[in-house]
Amino acid sequence: MATTKTAAKSVAKKTPPKAGKIEDTEFHEFFVDELKDIYWAEKHLSKALLKMKKASTSPELAAAFDKHTAETEQHIQTLEQVFELLEEKAAAKKCDAMAGLLEEADGIISDTEKGTMIRDAGLILAAQKVEHYEIATYGTLRVFAQNMGRDDIAELLSQTLENEKATDVALTEIAVNAVNAQAVSE
Repeated sequence: MATTKTAAKSVAKKTPPKAGKIEDTEFHEFFVDELKDIYWAEKHLSKALLKMKKASTSPELAAAFDKHTAETEQHIQTLEQVFELLEEKAAAKKCDAMAGLLEEADGIISDTEKGTMIRDAGLILAAQKVEHYEIATYGTLRVFAQNMGRDDIAELLSQTLENEKATDVALTEIAVNAVNAQAVSE
């Protein structure tokens, strides 16, 4: 009999609360605040990617930054859709982490010589740091949404998460297949 009560408690703990009850909780406010944070991050990344593309040497890396810029614009739209589903105004709150990562990317551009693969290697490093931050953020927000019983939002965040992972893999392939070896020989 004790086993049955324990199993029932376990199931009860895993069942997310009803969507209608979560809006007034501190957790909901925290979730929205973190959405505002990543919304700011995506908006600023979109601008930074144009600068990174312009600074890159490899046409393949420039094309990857172009593609990432278009995807980032889609991520912004997806976040706006999430805000709408939550009946919240889409608003940005400065993301100190992304601000620091983008500042580091600027530093790489200013500290490396134009037209070198060393610069491209540094740009890939900076871009992958951004991707890892986004992967961590979207992965956590997706789980938060699931726990809040918002599978609709979790699905949107999951799509963005998968896209961020694919971008990270694409950057790795550019680094491994071309840029890093050339950078070492410069």
